[in-house]
Amino acid sequence: MNNFGRIVLVQRFKRVNYYSVKVEGQDRSLFGQFTHKHTLDNKEKLNHILAWIRIIGNEYSAKADYFRNEAEFADTSALPPKNPAWEPSFVGGGDTEQTGVTNNLRLYTFRANEHVVFLFNGGVKTSLKAQNCLNVRSHFREANFITAALEHCFRTREIIWNIGATDIFYDDFLELNW
Repeated sequence: MNNFGRIVLVQRFKRVNYYSVKVEGQDRSLFGQFTHKHTLDNKEKLNHILAWIRIIGNEYSAKADYFRNEAEFADTSALPPKNPAWEPSFVGGGDTEQTGVTNNLRLYTFRANEHVVFLFNGGVKTSLKAQNCLNVRSHFREANFITAALEHCFRTREIIWNIGATDIFYDDFLELNW
């Protein structure tokens, strides 16, 4: 099954520009689908991830330490970071709030470099491996396929870096195929 999509800008911050992919026939980008669903279902967990996106974007840059390795066959990663003690930390745990409880909501990403990150979709991870979790398996696989397609576009120069590699240039009609 072939899927097609186009790159869309999500937001520019001081240190990171975030992009997503809008799949042909869908109303929202993958990241838009993620925020729409989890605004309703997992608001506190979503806010934790959105806080990381802002802080990485404005203060830290997209260093590899802030992303979980979720590579299967491409350089896919995820938010939030592994270390639950890093600020902003997740506060939650059902009826009793506990600091340091791990946020099991995963947003799959492609960290192209420290200044450009692609945000995809995700879900609540309920097993050790994403491949074994019914909630995230499809998002995990899709993110790996799209990351591979984006890596191909960088190699073939369909996506190119600006001077300083702080942003990307691409044809608005560039169609990703995975």
